[in-house]
Amino acid sequence: MSEFTLSAELREDAGKGASRRLRRENGVPAIVYGGKAGGNDRKPTAITLKSNELKKALENEAFYSSIITLNVAGKEEQVVLKDLQRHPAKPMIWHADFLRVSKSTKIKAHVPLHFLNEEACVGVKLGGGKITHQLTSLDIICSAGDLPEFIEIDLAAVEVGTVIHLSDLKLPKGVESLALSHGPEHDTAVVTVNAPKGGAAEEAEESAE
Repeated sequence: MSEFTLSAELREDAGKGASRRLRRENGVPAIVYGGKAGGNDRKPTAITLKSNELKKALENEAFYSSIITLNVAGKEEQVVLKDLQRHPAKPMIWHADFLRVSKSTKIKAHVPLHFLNEEACVGVKLGGGKITHQLTSLDIICSAGDLPEFIEIDLAAVEVGTVIHLSDLKLPKGVESLALSHGPEHDTAVVTVNAPKGGAAEEAEESAE
């Protein structure tokens, strides 16, 4: 798991005017919520992040699915990024939401899928098939300490006509598909190696007809 650290300051001014002023000063308004202290739920904390520091971190894919160390006024907190709002027209971060976590905190997360050996795929090289991605990322449930940066799918031995479903994925220990947690009827396709048009499969169908 990658380690990321962001520095932040407590934000006392609220409202749209204060947020606009922060953005003009190269700041990003954000909020930290969740977690417990002394058995009670902790209150949300309004903070300000440095825009250039946050933008640099966001360039790394792993940032979106890692535990982040947030240094707020000299005090460190472990958080994960839960929401990010961008300006609709300008390359600006409008607002960020962070959730306080411990390694045992059960969370829902959105992680990218990495498809390996697409060019070496048997169904493509020998069968002339074409790879089609139905999903490029996955919603998961896991403890924050088990949060993977990404999930790999090796396509090297996948033959033409094969459909890989959610239930076929080899997920890391402690990681569960959010969709499948709602039942097997949500076992959707992830990636397919389609037979070539006019290929052997279609010729066989025409012969049968």
